[in-house]
Amino acid sequence: MVVTQPQPEEAAEVLRGDLAVTACMETLQVGYLHAVAAAAGCSLSQPFPDNGIDWQVSHGSRAHEVDDEVTVKIQLKATQQIAPRPRGAHFSFTLDNDHLRKLARERVAVPRILVVMLLPSRVDRWLEARPDALELRHCCYWVNLAGHPVTGQRRTNVRVPTAKVFDDRALCDIMARVGAGGSP
Repeated sequence: MVVTQPQPEEAAEVLRGDLAVTACMETLQVGYLHAVAAAAGCSLSQPFPDNGIDWQVSHGSRAHEVDDEVTVKIQLKATQQIAPRPRGAHFSFTLDNDHLRKLARERVAVPRILVVMLLPSRVDRWLEARPDALELRHCCYWVNLAGHPVTGQRRTNVRVPTAKVFDDRALCDIMARVGAGGSP
């Protein structure tokens, strides 16, 4: 008797929990941030209560000019509304004006960035575990919105560059610029 393994398209539907998809999206992006921060040698802290900034990421290095440790505030967002692997130099993302005002301030003691995670519309395609990798789909992009104008009545579209993938190297580069006294 030959037993065959079901193919992925034939596999039985997985019984997922009742947690709202938006809550699951938030949890996944936090996991992504933790992985990036760990690989970049950064520490994380979460403001409590959250006042419109989700996380603070700190990076210590004797090479920093302004201090031995620099910090960047991060606002996380996740969406299934934008196709993964967007084509073109940027994609549009809509922010509530209150969030944009906080991120767009130019004179701040701690720089701020927006990190947007693009997720497949099907939850069962968010990640894949194999013996050689844990793959999250798809990825996060970042943008410094300092000086960005509020143009909508309640919400404003911002342009997120597709060249600015948020990974450990990007985070290290951001921290090096901030550590030299510059902007992210």
